[in-house]
Amino acid sequence: MKSLFFLFVFSTLLQISAQEVAILKYNGGGDWYSNPTALPNLIDYTNENSNTKITKDPTSVAVGNSDLFNFPIVFMTGHGNVFFSKDEATNLRNYLTSGGFLHISDNYGLDKYIRREMKKVFPKLTFQEIPKDHAIYNQTFTFKDGLPKIHEHDKKAPQGFGLFYQGRLVCFYDYESDLSDGWEDASIHNNPQEARLKALKMGANIIEYAFKN
Repeated sequence: MKSLFFLFVFSTLLQISAQEVAILKYNGGGDWYSNPTALPNLIDYTNENSNTKITKDPTSVAVGNSDLFNFPIVFMTGHGNVFFSKDEATNLRNYLTSGGFLHISDNYGLDKYIRREMKKVFPKLTFQEIPKDHAIYNQTFTFKDGLPKIHEHDKKAPQGFGLFYQGRLVCFYDYESDLSDGWEDASIHNNPQEARLKALKMGANIIEYAFKN
């Protein structure tokens, strides 16, 4: 009964704000606020190229706040520690199992912390590598080779991981790619224009997928 209640509430909120996105604010000391120009740039690109009408100035929402349910998708990034309390993990789990979507972009240094904390959210789920033919790589833009490499640090191949709840992808995690760096203003990281364009296209795909599923 409780899960049905959350589904009803979430569905109602989606009707009110079907094309809103937010930045996830978390505790633990990690810089959840990093890459400040990333999401605004991605929103502009998605609105121009994927037939969306997302509010241009994204807000931030705390992981334990009920306002989380106002957004079909929330974005999370950072370099350091992440900590979810029991109540925060429960709130995030209810959000994701009721139709919400989380995109995590590893800004290098996030990996060991986010894997640990997502186990609090879904103790029985494990990140799985997303196959190249998955729909998230085949929206308005096609990525036949899967997740693109955007910002180089250690020459490891990029990997797109996901958490699946009852067969539905509820969380997409880009690892060794740093998509959000590619969304930032060109002058910040000096990524090649080709790499930035790939990042924006992949980000637009993520939003489009989240809105549809």
